[in-house]
Parts: sequence; C-alpha cells; structure tokens
Amino acid sequence: FPGDYGWDHIGLSADPTTFQRYRETELIHARWAMAGALGCLVPELLSMYANVPYQHPEWFKAGSDIFTDKGVEYFGNSVVLNSQFPSIVNSKNAVTLLLTQVILMGGAEAYRVNGGPLGEKGSDPLYPGGEFFDPLGFAEDPDTAAELKVKEIKNGRLAMVAMLGYYVQAIVTGKGPVE
Repeated sequence: FPGDYGWDHIGLSADPTTFQRYRETELIHARWAMAGALGCLVPELLSMYANVPYQHPEWFKAGSDIFTDKGVEYFGNSVVLNSQFPSIVNSKNAVTLLLTQVILMGGAEAYRVNGGPLGEKGSDPLYPGGEFFDPLGFAEDPDTAAELKVKEIKNGRLAMVAMLGYYVQAIVTGKGPVE
C-alpha cells in the first residue's frame, strides 16, 4: 500500500477489512488537510501581499463573519441574499449556512460512499483515474501512478500535521499561519 513502511506496533492493520477502512479514512483526511492547509494560507497571503480586502483573513475568524452586521463578505463584496427571502435565506443566517453545508457536503460524501463516479469498472475507489479524476493522464504509467500515490499520502500526512500546528498556533497566539 502507498506509504506503508511496515511500522504497525499496535496492530491496526491486523484485520484486512479494518485496515482498508483506516486506509480510506486516512487518504480522505489527507486530501481535506491538503486543501485546508492551502485554504488557511491563501486569504492571509492575498490580504497581506495583494491587498485583497477580507473582513477576517485568518482562517479561524472567518466563520464569525456571519454574526457581524455586514454578514459574510467575499473579496470585499457583501453577499446580498436577503432581498427575496429576508428571514429565511441571507448572509447572516447560521441555520441556512449549516443546512447548505450539510446538504452539499453530505450529498457529495453519500455519492462517494455509495459508489460514485469510479471511472473504469473495477478501479480502486480511492484512486479512480479516468477523464474526470486524471484529465492530464499523470497516472497512466503504473510506475508513475505508484509514485504519485506515495507522494500524495506523504504530503497529506504533512498537511494533517500542519493543520494541527495551525490549530495550536491560533489558540496560543491568536494569529494566523502567515502572520
């Protein structure tokens, strides 16, 4: 398996079914951590070096925007959704935000868990390939694909540790990762 170096001193991979679940969970968390680590950096970098206006460029303060008078702003522009449905859908309604998140992410995750778009039949659901998941054909060569899988899990593990560092830094210093 990609990233497996035989170090399992507590026997987490003893049961193949459980190991498969752990492998899938680790890879999904690694992919989200890579996206999250980048997502924590970009707003701060844009506000510091490109003068893009953000209410709160720090990743841990961004969610609090929904409770301000302005509501949520993207790139300095207020999201005006309260004109048609003032009491139900607007940029200050946390319930709407939560429901939207649950529906969109829950739907995507349910689609993935129930088979989703697997590319070619019989392909690995964690690395589906095909025109949607590998449009540039990076993994057409099996040796290259194996190397890319190892790189992905190594970078994902690093991103998970980086996110832990972001959390601790935010709690201790109250500053974002760039500042």
